[in-house]
Amino acid sequence: MSKARINISIDQDLADFAKTFAAENRTSFSEVVTQYLLALKRRVEGESVEAIMAHPAFHAAMEDVQTRLRDGSVQWHTYSEVFGD
Repeated sequence: MSKARINISIDQDLADFAKTFAAENRTSFSEVVTQYLLALKRRVEGESVEAIMAHPAFHAAMEDVQTRLRDGSVQWHTYSEVFGD
């Protein structure tokens, strides 16, 4: 799917928060906005993405990963280690 560039203006404090949030979650501001809009689109169109989010094992796994990211105990791997390239 092709991408379109959209310029938006938001308050500086909100922009700072969004950039920090994205960096802390190892993603980009663009991806945060994309995921938000995708979730909104699915909700409006009646598609549900809640099933996986509500699953107890998925929820526990997400909390575990977030905890390890925050406390620094996560073990990072290179692209080559993961994909063999």
